Amino acid sequence: MPMFACNEKYFMMGRIKMKRKSKVTCYLGGMLLLGGIISAGAISAWTVAPGSITINVDSVGSSGGSAASHRRPVDEIPGETKINTVSYAQRVKEFYGEFSLAKTGLDISVFRQALTGFYNLKAMGRVPEGKQVLSIVDFTKPSREKRLWIIDLEEKRLLYHTLVAHGKGSGGAIATRFSNTTSSHQSSLGFYVTGEVYRGKHGRSLRLDGMDPGFNCNARDRAIVLHGASYVSQSFIQRAGRLGRSFGCPAVPEALSDGIIDHIKGKTVLFIHGPGDRYRSAYLDTAAAAGYSRLAGKIAVAFSSSSTSLSRP
Repeated sequence: MPMFACNEKYFMMGRIKMKRKSKVTCYLGGMLLLGGIISAGAISAWTVAPGSITINVDSVGSSGGSAASHRRPVDEIPGETKINTVSYAQRVKEFYGEFSLAKTGLDISVFRQALTGFYNLKAMGRVPEGKQVLSIVDFTKPSREKRLWIIDLEEKRLLYHTLVAHGKGSGGAIATRFSNTTSSHQSSLGFYVTGEVYRGKHGRSLRLDGMDPGFNCNARDRAIVLHGASYVSQSFIQRAGRLGRSFGCPAVPEALSDGIIDHIKGKTVLFIHGPGDRYRSAYLDTAAAAGYSRLAGKIAVAFSSSSTSLSRP
């Protein structure tokens, strides 16, 4: 039996003989395995552990074979296969510059967290490979400022930079309190994956699934959704000095809500950042994100090369 399993896309890749080596991302007992290699029908993968690395090999070529596993110190792994967090930090800076996000007021540290979670959610199969839209909310900013960014990472375009409301239980002009509890009317921090569109009391709305246990995992049960609202407008700010507030939902301008929903519906990533240092998330693992982004890039290069590099057994 195989010692590990890849997600469906990469598992199918394992049944293709490749003349050129490519990298994949797999899983072992729920842990992320980085740096897998497909070559002539053989798959190998590894996962970083403190002071060591586990390597699993599963031969799926026509010749068959059994799985094998051994451990060796991380320092013995070839330099090409080590997770390069320095390169990842540079990649984040490049993205940040390409989108001119500094001019929009989005802090690079918030963008880094959002992008890291985006890659890790993809690596864990929570978000389809084809979904390249990332939404970011920064609740450290007052509600009178534009604090929602929606970015198309593939097209390298900033789709929206606009207003977004927080929950009335979270504070007045600035959100300072956050909760995962029903009836708290507070916003919840963390990573979300967008769900299905439905029509409710706020009109066309988008369901959200919270990914962070203890922080936003009750979002669907709490009916925390993205929807349009009349109190999310410059006219409301002029009257009240701030936006109106929701019951915990990230409400957006009514005039933009349909377009926003159409761009982010169906399993894209939304990250809501807030003040303080209480928030913790497994999706903020920089090393794992660095590995995934690097390996995914190599897969894309391999598949965009000559079709003669792939042949079925």
